[in-house]
Amino acid sequence: MMNEAQPAQDDRSIGELFGDLTREISTLVRQEATLARAELSQKAARLGKDAGMLAMGGAVAYAGLLAILAALIMGLAAAGLPGWASALLVGVVVAVIGGMLVWSGMNAIKQENLAPQQTIETIKEDAQWIRNRAA
Repeated sequence: MMNEAQPAQDDRSIGELFGDLTREISTLVRQEATLARAELSQKAARLGKDAGMLAMGGAVAYAGLLAILAALIMGLAAAGLPGWASALLVGVVVAVIGGMLVWSGMNAIKQENLAPQQTIETIKEDAQWIRNRAA
């Protein structure tokens, strides 16, 4: 038996229904914004950590590379090539290799998807939910 003091859920006025819908949409938007911030923050933290490791590894590798290049230049000079030609040859080879590495790294960065995919999917679901509720 239904209590007459409380109207049934379906007996709410249009104004009450729109008020409820507005509150629900507002809550939903706030939740989506929170999710987007969390997802972007997580991706940024991971990217920052990876960039730090890349910089540290690059600095150490650079020091080793300089020593190897000096030895190579000295070896070519000892083999009879003039010192300037040894340095030029090694420099050109290293510059080409460096250019290829930079190109490869840039392509890898371009392929990283920084968009908050989970948030995008839930926003699509929420839009569908709102359309269903408004109908």
